[in-house]
Amino acid sequence: MSGPLGRRAPILVVDDNPTNAKLLRVLLAGRGYDVAVAADAEEALERIRARGPRLILMDIQLPGMDGLELTRRLKADPATRDVTVVAVTAYAMKGDEERARAAGCDDYLPKPIDVDALPARVEGWLAAQAARAGGAP
Repeated sequence: MSGPLGRRAPILVVDDNPTNAKLLRVLLAGRGYDVAVAADAEEALERIRARGPRLILMDIQLPGMDGLELTRRLKADPATRDVTVVAVTAYAMKGDEERARAAGCDDYLPKPIDVDALPARVEGWLAAQAARAGGAP
């Protein structure tokens, strides 16, 4: 992973809406990140095993297993508990952020996503993760 604060860091976007997933992939890949996309929890688990992302942008509303349940499972697994998971949802209702954090999400990002602010937020999440791990980003 080269560059400041984790550039080239593997990021996984989990979103069943192809337009949202493409927007995030293009935006982050354009900033030098290694971005993979998954449309549901099963595909996300495959990508996590294969790629070991440092950051997951997790849509809450997924077909089958929802993003909160997937996050609970990831945070319960010693192999994935330190991966930063950010809840991303268009259904920003009262209590959603609290439910996301209770499930283990490290942060919360409502849709529509502020594309101008997102790269700095990603840098911040990766820097915080590196600081928790005690290593270089």
